[in-house]
Amino acid sequence: MSSAEHFLELIQKSKRGKFKIYIGMSAGVGKTYRMLQEAHSLLKHGIDIKIGYIEPHLRAETIALVEGIPAIPRKSIFYKGKYLEEMDVRAIINDHPEIVIVDELAHTNVEGSANKKRWQDVLEILEAGINVISAVNIQHIESLNESVKNIIGIEVAERVPDKILALADEVVNIDLTADELISRLKEGKIYPADKIQNSLNNFFKSDHILQLRELALKEVATHVEKKVETEVTKSVNTRPEKFLACISSNEKTAKAVIRKTARLASYYNSRWTVLYVQIPKENPDKIALDKQRFLINNLNFAQEMGAQVVKKNGNSISEAILEYVQENKITTVCIGKPHLNFFQQFFRLNWFHNFVNEMMNEKVDIIILS
Repeated sequence: MSSAEHFLELIQKSKRGKFKIYIGMSAGVGKTYRMLQEAHSLLKHGIDIKIGYIEPHLRAETIALVEGIPAIPRKSIFYKGKYLEEMDVRAIINDHPEIVIVDELAHTNVEGSANKKRWQDVLEILEAGINVISAVNIQHIESLNESVKNIIGIEVAERVPDKILALADEVVNIDLTADELISRLKEGKIYPADKIQNSLNNFFKSDHILQLRELALKEVATHVEKKVETEVTKSVNTRPEKFLACISSNEKTAKAVIRKTARLASYYNSRWTVLYVQIPKENPDKIALDKQRFLINNLNFAQEMGAQVVKKNGNSISEAILEYVQENKITTVCIGKPHLNFFQQFFRLNWFHNFVNEMMNEKVDIIILS
């Protein structure tokens, strides 16, 4: 990056609004309630704060707190025979309050909206120089998708890329013990009476809550660690971490490598790249259409997660990776665990042995992700 581009980036960052996220282990811990409490406090200090979107979920305590906080009217979108309400991003930007509250960061907007996701709306608002306070549950963080699925047994559909959390100037954990959360549920403070027993039998099990609570605590602790690292001057001799995720056209393996590399890069607060090497047998006129579609989806997914995406043509995957590593001062290469027949091919061609030696010569770490 040139000095002029760097200076422009600094100017753009200084104009961007500040971003605060309340994070919790599940619905009902009090994220929306806390945002509204903060809004009342800021209003008393003369701050121009308004509601962009709040979802009270019919909770009496939350509804009571909405009173007295100015709100920017939502917009109606006609979809499948009825009108649905969404946050009006253009109205927020035109009104330009000092701070806007935007609930449900992982929400998927109704078809016909300018942006597919609410976190994309938030990016627009921040770029306009408006400060945002928002909230999200830990199960909606993209790189934790597999961990959450293993805990609760289902895949969460609405997810937020880790890069959005990385953009936050402040991340606050709203914490409750498992017993406190279950008590709130039984008292009808989270869901209506007809949904309580079903919730207790499924999501709101004590062991689920404990594991999700651990994920939330770790996520906020990691954010604090990264903030300390970036605000403390590093030694000039320290080599910044740069991760390279090497993917193939295999849909599931590639997606797992992308997710796990994103998590590593997020932990180290580092730049990362996804590299796909297109060998002759996977040229567009030869690769199967379904594989081509999976590949395009994964490359788009990687960009959404915050990676730089690079596609190279070459006869040798290892040579293409090595060339990229050398040219871009990569510190860590992440690859998927090959299938057994692929491993056999590695050793028959001496590919893997040579590849490891080259990486060692470059002082590059190799991580094989399962």
